[in-house]
Amino acid sequence: MDIDILFQDALALLQRLIAIPSLSKEEDKTADEIAVFLQQRGVNIHRKGNNIWAYNQHFDVKKPTILLNSHHDTVKPNQGYTRDPFLPEIIDGKLYGLGSNDAGGALVSLIATFLYFYPKENLKYNILIAATAEEEISGKEGLERIVPDLGKLEFAIVGEPTEMHLAVAEKGLLVLDCVAKGKSGHAARNEGENAIYNALKDIAWFRDYQFTKVSPTLGPIKTTVTIINAGSQHNVVPDECKFTVDVRVTDAYTNEEVLKIIRQFVDCEVIPRSTRLKPSSIPINHPIVQAGIALGRKTYGSPTTSDQALLNIPSLKCGPGDSARSHTADEFIYVDEIEEGIKLYVKMISEII
Repeated sequence: MDIDILFQDALALLQRLIAIPSLSKEEDKTADEIAVFLQQRGVNIHRKGNNIWAYNQHFDVKKPTILLNSHHDTVKPNQGYTRDPFLPEIIDGKLYGLGSNDAGGALVSLIATFLYFYPKENLKYNILIAATAEEEISGKEGLERIVPDLGKLEFAIVGEPTEMHLAVAEKGLLVLDCVAKGKSGHAARNEGENAIYNALKDIAWFRDYQFTKVSPTLGPIKTTVTIINAGSQHNVVPDECKFTVDVRVTDAYTNEEVLKIIRQFVDCEVIPRSTRLKPSSIPINHPIVQAGIALGRKTYGSPTTSDQALLNIPSLKCGPGDSARSHTADEFIYVDEIEEGIKLYVKMISEII
């Protein structure tokens, strides 16, 4: 199929998606739009909840499968918006609208790439497109829900705004709710055991500790205490201090290994909200990475999380747009970034398929 036609169709699809509110857990209408778009082009789609997926026309169960994935949910509009977030306008080469950059541009570029390969015969790989929900909240009704239905996957390209550079590793995320205990008493007398003071030692440990192993692509693990809550009134020694820690885990450790180390060193109770959001990576010598490098794309490690964290296969994060624009007021993507994204995706996959 002609790439220029695919680009024009992808751009029109993105404009329609922007016009449809699709906050996380409320993506049913954009799922409908994506389903109709694919069906109108002769593609047999599968749907579970607000997730849509489809395989290439000549799918062969004996061949390995490449997953092309991005999400169609958005965050709530930033309060600083000066434009209608649901009005897709192209001005000076910029397409404005909520979700245009994160991750609508990547999504429609991957859909166009899928359609380019969809009718081709004698491919080395099957091609699978999945447009999924709840990425922005790391929800369980998005990609995670359908992975068991997708079959065996060789590797994935996850569409997020990277300026089409190659995020070959991505940090995982642990959010820890910590509880330091004490004993209540009257502040005017030498009574009780102050839970805040007990928490301070552990908070200092999170501030200062450096994990031994450092990832060559992602650097050191980063731990940040972000919330603290204790006490009920000025004259009562608090018997409990709660604080929250944001831990960005690298591919040098598993989430479970990091949790075990933390519990060895701190006295407070440590309760992870989840261990689902794992660090991820793909070898630099992987053929899809080498194909990107040959096209002049740079490799790097990404500090932010995406649906890569839910995959147990090698995965590359790559897509049009700039992550610095994500979740900002008056979000936009350059129209020519989408066109370039489709062309680069097609060239990269063509090198290995």
